[in-house]
Amino acid sequence: MSLPFDDEHAPLYSLGQVADMLHVQQAYLRRLDQHDVVSPSRSPGGQRRYSRHDIGTVQHVVAMTDEGMTLNAVRRILELEQQVRHLNNELQAARRRLAAKPRAQDPDS
Repeated sequence: MSLPFDDEHAPLYSLGQVADMLHVQQAYLRRLDQHDVVSPSRSPGGQRRYSRHDIGTVQHVVAMTDEGMTLNAVRRILELEQQVRHLNNELQAARRRLAAKPRAQDPDS
């Protein structure tokens, strides 16, 4: 049986919990959401709910902003990182397909 906390994308943590965990201000987390850098899920009452995946992303964002990057730059970096992951997945899938195909006999052998 799988429980919600087993799923890294399950929205389990409140804004206050995440702020306490990461030692950041709640206003900072709200600003990340307003700038579409990290967009947590919402509870039925409209409160932000963060997953473990979201929390990892916030940690990554905090590290980048601590290095002096703007939120616009951070958002673009996150987009590019996602594109690279997607392209790597496509490349791996293509390699698996090629490896699974029987090789044609070379007519010059």
